[in-house]
Formats: sequence, structure tokens, C-alpha cells
Amino acid sequence: MRWLGRVNPIIDCGPPSLANDIGELRWASPPPLAAEARQEDGYTCRVTSPAAADPGVRLSISDVQAALKADGLDGWLLYDFRGINPIAADVTAVGKQGGHLATRRWYYLIPATGEPRGLVHAIEKDSLAHLPGATDRYAGRDQLEAGLKRLLKGVRKVAMEYSAGCAIPYIARVDAGTIELIRQSGAEVVSSGDLVQRFSAVWDAAEIATHREASEKLYRVKDRAFDEIARRIRGGVPTTEYDIQQLMAGWFRDEALVTDSDPNVSAAENSGNPHYLPTAAAHRAIRANEIVLLDLWGKLDRPGAVFADITWVGYTGRDVPERLAKAFDAVRRARDAGVELVQQAAREGREVRGFEVDRAASAVLRDAGYGDRILHRTGHSLGESVHGSGVNMDDYETHDDRRLLPGTGFTIEPGVYFDDFGVRTEINMIVSSRDAAVTGPLQRQILELV
Repeated sequence: MRWLGRVNPIIDCGPPSLANDIGELRWASPPPLAAEARQEDGYTCRVTSPAAADPGVRLSISDVQAALKADGLDGWLLYDFRGINPIAADVTAVGKQGGHLATRRWYYLIPATGEPRGLVHAIEKDSLAHLPGATDRYAGRDQLEAGLKRLLKGVRKVAMEYSAGCAIPYIARVDAGTIELIRQSGAEVVSSGDLVQRFSAVWDAAEIATHREASEKLYRVKDRAFDEIARRIRGGVPTTEYDIQQLMAGWFRDEALVTDSDPNVSAAENSGNPHYLPTAAAHRAIRANEIVLLDLWGKLDRPGAVFADITWVGYTGRDVPERLAKAFDAVRRARDAGVELVQQAAREGREVRGFEVDRAASAVLRDAGYGDRILHRTGHSLGESVHGSGVNMDDYETHDDRRLLPGTGFTIEPGVYFDDFGVRTEINMIVSSRDAAVTGPLQRQILELV
């Protein structure tokens, strides 16, 4: 999205009927200007702002409206208060403009037809000035409730970041009280889950390229880590989980990768704890003839880059015990079942939902006798955060019925866990319009490191 040229804000007062629809936000020439509206003596005063072309805004109004019509919705109501709804903040870039605070409740409605409109607090009148549409103001509580009724006039079914029964907690960002207010204003509230995916979790070609590059770097770090563990075990050099983790953190810096945490290096019984992380104060030695699990995630250090996230398992001996090999073979086959389902559906042009992928993978584990050793879902969305806002492969921790949309990236990472060890294999996939690709090598068996 780019905008060439700049104009100064202007004020244009006239009858409300003169308001024009403002659509596509992706301009290659000066854009329609965002508008703030108020009623004065029967007229609508519109304070236009050139900030409507802010590159941080992830919304295309015409695309949103097309999606709303396709889904039979009257509108998408984006709402936030002090960051409780990061999805709304992400797609609108509210609070990222500078020059004003955003500490009060704001509402931005994109209707299926017509011009967007907003509601902001009077002391923060510029909160939505960078977005297209008319903006009403409130100050007191009564004015807020009256403003919501005006905002939602004619809207019967509206999407918000809501999930019935909190089935998808990653989407359930709007508090129950606000949902009640919207319902009292006369609108039925439904989940915006698939809308969020379309306009927050779908990657473009540049983002896909950053993922693939990050993935290649992660695999190099993984290989170096296993090589170093093998060298130390063969040479009788004492080493610990923390030693290897810190080496990997340094290799992340060498590769210009950034992340929210140092990698997971788990040996023996610690590999049975899926979210274990060694620290300087709490870690164990890595010894011969043990499982070592590496889980590492990172992205390029540039704006708009998205994460890659992988897990591999090695054994610090020559002959992997049958119990370990059998467990890994089950998670490998579970992973492959998930991959096959996604790829077949994409090639057939058929919808597939997150819970279906989880069911396909977990069925393999249950059939192999590992049902009681499953501790987590099969996979998660990837984005600018390692756990993105798109669909998760989940019918275990939640019931994620969102669709796998073209352009979305996610992990498939089944695992089984015991008191003395655990195994997991994690790969990344990207769905396209008629196919789905795994973006790195597939581990086929536990690596024998010595």
C-alpha cells in the first residue's frame, strides 16, 4: 500500500447527503481523505486527514466489504480499550499514529455497504483520523450508549473479536460487557474469526519470502547445534542444555534472526515437558544415550517479517531404543497425516478447517496407543508473532473451526510425552490457492548423533 504526495487537513461542512463512499485503501495516487464527522446545525462537518494512507493500516475497505457480503454479515465492528484487543489495533494501526493518546474506548464499523463510521471519545477525537469514514464523539456514559445505537443503526448481524463459549480464546478479545452493550443496541454479535484471518493472518509474497528465509536459517542453527552436541559427546566434553541453548542464541544473532525467547534444548526427562526452557539456574547435563529435543523459532529482523518454527529430535548414541523409535514413528505418521489432508484439500479446492487437521493427526496417535500421551494441539498459526492470529490446528485444547485460507502459514507439530522422555516433530506449511507446501525438510527418524 503506498500513497504518493501529501496534502494538508481541510474542513468541509455540508449536508450529510453529500458524503461520498470511501473504499479501497491501497492507492498509487493521492487517496480519498479520511473523514471525521460531527453534527452542527443539521450539517455534517468532515475534518479530513492525509494519515489515511498510513502504511501500518492493514485494511482494504472494499475487500472487507466483499468478504462481509460473502459471509452474509452486515458489518465488522472493531473495538479496543487500552490494548485488550490487539487484533483491532493491528489491522487499524490505531495508537501507532503519534501526536495523540488512545486511552479511551473506540469503535470502528465497516458496513457491508456504504462508508465506514466510527465512535471515539471527545478527548481523543483523532484516534480514527487516519481511517476513512465519519466519526461521532461521546464523552459521558449516556452519550456512549446513544452513540453506539447510532453507529449500529440498520446493522442486524455484526462480526467482532468474539468466540461463543470461548471456543477459540485467541479470537475472544472483546469483553463480555461490551458484547452486552452491542446486543442492547440491537445487533447480533458473531465471530470475526475468518475476517481476522483474511486481513491479519494472510501473507503476501514478501512475507512468505521472509518466512522461507527464516526457515533456512533455523535449519542451519539446528544442524550446528546437533553437530556440536555430537562433537562434545564423542570427545567426552561435558555439556549442558544451557550451554547448547546459549550457543544457539549466538548463532541466531549471526543469522540476523530475532525471537521472543531463546530456543528450547531439552534432554531426557525434560523433553517430556513440552514448554520446558533451560536457564542459567535450572538445567541439566546432556549425557550419552539420551534423547535431545530442539525447538527453535525466529524471524528476520525487519518490519513485516513473519516467523518460522521447527522442532527436531536427536539421540546421543548409536542405536535408538525401540521404545523411543516407536513413539517417534507415531508422531511422524501423525504429522504426515495432517500434511496430506491439507495438501489434498488444497489441490481439490476443498475447504478444510483447523479442527479437522488436528483430528487427522491425533487419530494416528490414538490408533497407535498414545492417546493418553497427547498434551497439546497439533499446530498453531504463524505471523509476526510466533503464535499468529490465524487458524490453529486444534480440536483438543479448543475447537477451531476457522478455515485454512490461501496465504496463511502454520505449524504441524504432534508430540507424545512421558515422565522420562518426549518426542515431537514440527514443520511449517503455507497454503496457496491450489496447493500447500511444507517449507523445510521433514524429519523421518530420530537422528543418531554419535
